[in-house]
Amino acid sequence: MSEFVLDPPSQASVAVAGSDVRFAVRRIFCVGRNYAAHAREMGKDPDREAPFFFTKPADAVLDSSATIPYPPLTQNLHYEAELVVAMGAGGVNISQEQALDHVWGYACGVDLTRRDLQTQAKNAGRPWDWGKAFDRSAPCAPLHSVEQVGHLDGAGIGLKLNGETKQSAHLSDMIWSVPEIISILSRSVALCPGDLVFTGTPAGVGPMVAGDSCTVEIDGLTPLQFSIAL
Repeated sequence: MSEFVLDPPSQASVAVAGSDVRFAVRRIFCVGRNYAAHAREMGKDPDREAPFFFTKPADAVLDSSATIPYPPLTQNLHYEAELVVAMGAGGVNISQEQALDHVWGYACGVDLTRRDLQTQAKNAGRPWDWGKAFDRSAPCAPLHSVEQVGHLDGAGIGLKLNGETKQSAHLSDMIWSVPEIISILSRSVALCPGDLVFTGTPAGVGPMVAGDSCTVEIDGLTPLQFSIAL
């Protein structure tokens, strides 16, 4: 057994609905601008862009019901409600027809974004990491297995901020479907068990401030709830 100079970090993981076991997280991939209305609200034309991806560190995941400190360096923290896909099997060059066979389950998630830092990076032609890949930037509700919930093709997705609906759409509104996302992503990187894929957010993204409470709901899944500390 190998020895290390420092103790290895604890394994990042998310809860599993109805179970005491947890799902070990290997990597987090995110799809940018995957709902047409959101692409337009961000000033982009969804009909002309192929899907693109960015990443978050595995330990950015955070369980539901958490209270999150307002992140440093930003004055414009945004919520983005998303369907999270948990990979149960890996592969490269996965076909669309076989893609769903690689999925372990699904969850409600939020891609928290330091929008001002992301915008600065865009304008300077720099990577988005400081706007997207910060501590506690990937809250995730308990995962449900495919055996429990199926593949949620037409499910509704929504987000409430302090009880007021801010985002409301259907997963069928995604520009790139889950099988397409998995297939395209697997052409660039080897997907592995434990990878999470955040599949993009509908229109209606906006800011959160200290004291705000957020709830994300997707039909058939356990809601995600979290708040920003005062």
